[in-house]
Amino acid sequence: MEQKFFLYARKSTDVEDKQALSIEAQITELRAFAKTEQLEIVEELIEKQSAKIPGRPIFNLMLDRIVKGEAIGILSWHPDRLARNSVDGGRIIYLLDAGNLLALKFPQFWFESTPQGKFMLNIAFGQSKYYVDSLSENTKRGLRQKVRNGIYPGIAPLGYLNDVRIKSIVVNRKKSLIVRKAFELYAEGNSRLEDVSTFLAQNGVFSRKGTHFKRDRISHLLSNSFYLGFFRFKGELYEGKHQPIISKKIFDAVQAVLKQRGRPRKKEQNEPKPFCGLLRCSCGMGITAEVQKGHTYYRCTKKSKITKCLEPFVREEELDGQVSKLLQKFSLKKNWAETLLEMLEKHKNETAQNSFAFVQESKDKIESIKIKLPRLLDSYLEQDIERETYLEKKKIFMLEKKSLEEKISNLEQKRIGWVEPMENWIKEARNLPQIARENNLFPKKVAAKEIFGSNLILSARALRAEPQKPWRFLQIAAEKFSEKSESLKLVPSGGIEPPSRR
Repeated sequence: MEQKFFLYARKSTDVEDKQALSIEAQITELRAFAKTEQLEIVEELIEKQSAKIPGRPIFNLMLDRIVKGEAIGILSWHPDRLARNSVDGGRIIYLLDAGNLLALKFPQFWFESTPQGKFMLNIAFGQSKYYVDSLSENTKRGLRQKVRNGIYPGIAPLGYLNDVRIKSIVVNRKKSLIVRKAFELYAEGNSRLEDVSTFLAQNGVFSRKGTHFKRDRISHLLSNSFYLGFFRFKGELYEGKHQPIISKKIFDAVQAVLKQRGRPRKKEQNEPKPFCGLLRCSCGMGITAEVQKGHTYYRCTKKSKITKCLEPFVREEELDGQVSKLLQKFSLKKNWAETLLEMLEKHKNETAQNSFAFVQESKDKIESIKIKLPRLLDSYLEQDIERETYLEKKKIFMLEKKSLEEKISNLEQKRIGWVEPMENWIKEARNLPQIARENNLFPKKVAAKEIFGSNLILSARALRAEPQKPWRFLQIAAEKFSEKSESLKLVPSGGIEPPSRR
């Protein structure tokens, strides 16, 4: 007489099931085994879910049907197909004890419903659970080691790819350029998160659903330190081996904008006005501003208890015109700026060639000292030289190395230390006409502060100003050589480099 059994086959996508037979292979083997053992299969039950934790719906329904008497046993490939956790394994053994489940059949495992058989089944379930637990621990250990090696154990963010061949993360050349431009766009401070999302969409970058990125996703992207060469794992920051695609300068600028935009902005009754903090009254007091009939007026704070100030109000539009006119006087002509920048570049190249031989010779000496120091230590450890001799020679080598390093550093500083500030000043002076023409008052305030410092005086609705160096010299040069177009007239015959002090 044939016995009624449920055929149960399971395969999950988890790592621990990679060695298990496929569903089709299990069913084929179990059908042949059932025919040999003359078992009647009530129903073939297939489940594609991990058995690490309780809660498999098909498995639970099968046990409930066994309690109702629809079958007396279960046919499966191996006990680990039935349970890999203590709850499901315990339920099966309990049903055996209660008499609801009379038999378990496995082609690769012997079992009888006896005390010894249940003991062996319990061991099989325990081994399955131990395998899962140890595999989980080994997986976690492998992830921790991967993290220590600087490899992010997850899906690569936008701009990168997971390279399965080398099991690492590499730069996506096309998308990384788009991500970098998105950072640069937001760092300028004139774009919203929605604008960055639109920029990505215009360059063919969408979410997985094919839609524009949401605000929170853009915010996460712009604050992700992965693009800087780091990554977070379980809340801790690690230095990654992947190639950064964003410079720290750009990343910091983006974070500053995000922080500023993230603050709850409450409109103050008296918002700061552009020219406040830039001007002083002729009486020596500061200048404040107030809005009257839709216009902004600047006036003396009149805080002096000694002098009674009679200076009148002046409208912002009038001050704007005066500041713009002043800035124009200190602008550097375009052809002057271009020629000076060319001379700076030429100077950098020439000085680099002149100092190359000395720098290279000094670096060779430093490398030689680095080789001698370990040899000196070996000689001391092998007792070829006395301790006093070792310490003295080591001191000589270390001082010589330090001296050479300082000479290289001083030469580099002397050679081009003044070039970058000079280059920035030329560009600032060249851009003054554009700043003066624009309607944005805050850049004008910054430029005026740079040129005049605290020397801008408001007297009788007019500005008096005394420029700082080197802007004063630029004004003199512009007035003296206004007819001449060559910037060479501004440079002494000795070259563009400033004279060194004796």
